Formats: sequence, C-alpha cells, structure tokens
Amino acid sequence: MMKHAMVSDPELIVYTRPDCTYSDALLHDLRKDGVEYRQIDLEDHPELVDELERLTGGERVTPVMVEGELVIVGYHGIG
Repeated sequence: MMKHAMVSDPELIVYTRPDCTYSDALLHDLRKDGVEYRQIDLEDHPELVDELERLTGGERVTPVMVEGELVIVGYHGIG
C-alpha cells in the first residue's frame, strides 16, 4: 500500500459566498467525497474579492476552485 505525504494545508482552495447554492452544492460534494480543501468565504474576507476577480477574468462569481495553476469557475458537478 502506497502512503501519501501529508500536507499541512489542503492545496485546493474554494472561494464561496454564503448565499450561493452552487457553493453549497460544491462543498457538500467535496465533503462527501472526502476531499480536503480550504474555504474562503468572501463575506468574511471581502479584501479577497480582487483576487477572485483576477482568477475569473473580472467576474464576481462563486464558487471558484483553485488547485495550483488550475482554476475552475462555477460548479459543474463532481464525478
């Protein structure tokens, strides 16, 4: 059995808003699938909206998943 190195912070970052049902659905699926992630709630961190807009090409849309260089805007279902 292969052991994976543990990292202190999950590499997957998820930008969300509390009133976004797509964010809720994405987080539910990630938890259900046991995927570790770090959530950034833009209501709690409005200073990061500029970063979100940089990632999305100027749109204020959630959820946005970032893993390394990969950026996925919106929720399209998992699996």
